Amino acid sequence: MSTTLITNITNLVTNDPSLGEGPLGQIQDAAVVLDGDRIAWVGRAEDAPEADHAHDAQGRSAIPGFVDSHSHLVFAGDRTQEFNARMEGRSYSAGGIRTTVAATRAASDEELEANLVRYLREAARQGTTVFETKSGYGLTVEDEARALRIASRHTDEVTFLGAHIVSPDFAEDPAAYVDLVTGAMLDACAPHARWVDVFCEKGAFDGDQARAILTAGRAKGLHPRVHANQLSYGPGVQLAVELDAASADHCTHLTDADVDALAQGNTVATLLPGAEFSTRAEWPDARRLLDAGATVALSTDCNPGSSFTSSMPFCIALAVRDMGMTPDEALWAATAGGARALRRTDVGRLTPGARADLALLDAPSHVHLAYRPGVPLVREVWQRGTLLG
Repeated sequence: MSTTLITNITNLVTNDPSLGEGPLGQIQDAAVVLDGDRIAWVGRAEDAPEADHAHDAQGRSAIPGFVDSHSHLVFAGDRTQEFNARMEGRSYSAGGIRTTVAATRAASDEELEANLVRYLREAARQGTTVFETKSGYGLTVEDEARALRIASRHTDEVTFLGAHIVSPDFAEDPAAYVDLVTGAMLDACAPHARWVDVFCEKGAFDGDQARAILTAGRAKGLHPRVHANQLSYGPGVQLAVELDAASADHCTHLTDADVDALAQGNTVATLLPGAEFSTRAEWPDARRLLDAGATVALSTDCNPGSSFTSSMPFCIALAVRDMGMTPDEALWAATAGGARALRRTDVGRLTPGARADLALLDAPSHVHLAYRPGVPLVREVWQRGTLLG
């Protein structure tokens, strides 16, 4: 493997306080050496070792690649009319998922994969180098399994979400659907997934049903994640912490006990501001969680119904403007926080031994991601040591 020296970096965020200034471990006038798909060295440019190749960052700032730990990218169809209706004043509920279920079932494998690849490329152009994605728009044994097979060709972070909503085919018998999810569907899907997830919410699955689904998944070797407390107060967060879920996602409606549980447990609170933006809902209170000592991640929740964005920079800007986060906190949450939500130590940071994932910004620092919202600041993306075209 050859080495590459990226030099002339005006400001480098490492996410390791031992390597630089402040909690983000920032280094001014920096350089990075890549060795194959790994980071070999970081520091001041004047101290950089020699390498086989050199790349001039031209005075740009550098950050770890974004880690998007919550998305729903295996789908077909469009829900423009639903979004337009919400903007005219109608409220959001979980039922709109059924529209996407019908379109996804009707799509071919080739159509679903082409759609997935399209949004992955879109996200990569905006600095995302690691992503998680879920099933959940098939809701039959075969459709859920094929979604996971397709996703697993593009990421290791694949989540079985047969419990997105009760399948329309079982509308009159939710208990039978839970039996299917925890039985034949799980058997077919577990070989293609790392995680198991459930939408624990009114209109989807209650606490007892969610517990049964998550414990069944855990028995098959899948680790839990939970869609928790998005639309209302409920048992999702407490259940996530109790079962040592890697992440409780949404966390919009939290009691003091919920916040305390997240602060004292190992479960990351993953906040998804694109969903609140697109549904005109109440914002999650990131400041409350951070002040309590909880670990917070940011993610896009990219899906065709409630958060049709693949842009982590956009989510950072929303978090800073409307959720009480500082630019430093928001960047950490979108990189190292996402890694925590996936229980990864090799991504979300620019330190020796970490995966060589980084983004160069046409800006003097990462603060511009919030300071200049909507501006395409990501100029270059390196993933696994390769400059993406």
